[in-house]
Amino acid sequence: MVSYFNNPSAIRALVRDEAVHRDVYVSPEIFDLEMTQLWRNTWIYVGHDSQIPSPGDYFTTNIALQPVILLRDNSGQIRVLMNRCAHKGAKLVSAPHGHCEAGLLRCPYHGWTYRLDGSIRTIPMKGGYDATGLAASDSAKGIVSLPNVAVYRGFVFARLAAEGPGFEEYFGDALTSIDNMVDRSPEGRLEVAGGVLRYMHDCNWKMFVENLNDTMHPMVAHESAAGTAKKLWEGKPENEPKPMAIEQFLPFVNGYEFFDKMGVRIYENGHSYTGVKYSIHSAYSAISDYEQMMEKAYGPERARAILGEVRHNTVYYPSLTIKGAIQAIRVARPIAYNRTLIESWTFRLAGAPDRLLQRTVMYSRLINAPTSVVGHDDRHCYRAIQDGLETDGNAWVSLHRNWSPSEKQHIAGDYNGTSEVSMRGQFRAWSRFMTSGMTDRAA
Repeated sequence: MVSYFNNPSAIRALVRDEAVHRDVYVSPEIFDLEMTQLWRNTWIYVGHDSQIPSPGDYFTTNIALQPVILLRDNSGQIRVLMNRCAHKGAKLVSAPHGHCEAGLLRCPYHGWTYRLDGSIRTIPMKGGYDATGLAASDSAKGIVSLPNVAVYRGFVFARLAAEGPGFEEYFGDALTSIDNMVDRSPEGRLEVAGGVLRYMHDCNWKMFVENLNDTMHPMVAHESAAGTAKKLWEGKPENEPKPMAIEQFLPFVNGYEFFDKMGVRIYENGHSYTGVKYSIHSAYSAISDYEQMMEKAYGPERARAILGEVRHNTVYYPSLTIKGAIQAIRVARPIAYNRTLIESWTFRLAGAPDRLLQRTVMYSRLINAPTSVVGHDDRHCYRAIQDGLETDGNAWVSLHRNWSPSEKQHIAGDYNGTSEVSMRGQFRAWSRFMTSGMTDRAA
C-alpha cells in the first residue's frame, strides 16, 4: 500500500489530466494531508463581519479541524484567534456566538484572562510562575492570532500557513462574484439574516464542491423533486404569474442544452462559476420598487449591469460557494474523509425590499436546507458515490467530458456549461497545494 505522507510524487500521481484516483475520496491518509496541506495553504472562509457588529462580539468555527474565534476587538478590528488557552489548551469559547463580557476572554478551566487581541491580561496566583521560565515561553505570548486575515467587502478569510499566496493573488478576478452580490444592495452592504442551516453529508467534502458546477446532473438527480413541480404547473397559461417556489424549482429540470449554453468560467487555483450567459436564476419575476432603488443608488446603466449578472454557483476553492443572484452562501466544513458538514447562510441586502429576503429564505428552505427536497437528491448521490468508490474495480474516476490538451498550458477562461473543466481545475490546484513545501524522496 502506498504511503502518501512526505511523498509528493505519489500525491501528484493521483491526478491525471482527465481523471483522478479514487484515493482522493476514500483515503483517510489523504484527508489528513488535506487538512495539513491544502486547507492550511489556501484562503479559507471564516465568516461575515455582520455576524460580529460590535466590539466584543464573537463567532466560533473551524478551519481544517482547528477551532478558531472570529471576533471584533475593542478597537473595532476584526481578528481570528485560535480557540485555545495558552496555558493548558482548553477551548476558551464553546458557544457558537456571543459577546465577551468586559472586553475579555476567560479560560473556563484555570481562569486565565486575555484581551481581545489575544494578549494575556491576568494569571491567577501569578507569583507561582516567578523564576520558572514562563515569561520566555510561548505560553506567555497569549492566544495565537492568525496573521493572515483578509476582510473583503464583509467576507472574512484566513490562511493558516505563515507563507503562501496573498489574498488578491489567490482569488484574482473571481472576487467579482462577491462584488456583484454586495452591489445588489442599494447601500452596498450585506447582513447575515437569521441563523444557519447545518446538515451532515456522509461523503468526502470534494464531492459537494465538485457538484456545485456539475450541470450534467440536475435533469437526472432532481427529476423527482423539481420534475414533480413541473408536472404540477403543466397546463397553466403562459402569462400566469408563477408562485415563488415554482420559479425556483422549475429551472432544475431544464434540458442539457440549457445548461450547456449557460457557460462556465474557470479561474486559477480551483475557482469557477456557472452562468456566464444566463443561469437558473435568470427568469425570476421583477420587483419594480427594488429596481427603482438600484437605479437611484447606482444610475440606470450601472444598475442594469449589476442586476444583469445572474451567476449561479461561484466556487471559492476549497471552502466557500456563493449564489450572488439569490444572496445565499454554502460553506464546506470537512469532518472526516467520508463526512462533511455543510452550512447554508442567508443574507439580507441592506436597503432592499423585504421580498428579496423572502425569495432568499424560500430558496434556502427548498434547495439548501436539511428539510429541502432538491438538496437531498444531491446528498443521496454523494453517499452513493462514496459507497461505490469503496468497492474494488476501476480505481480511476473519469473527468474526461470536453477535456482538451490545451488545458495543460492554460485552464482559465470560458467553456461550455456541461464541461467537467471546473473539476479538472480544482484538482490541478489540489495537486499543487497538497505538495507545497514537500520534497521528493528521490531528491
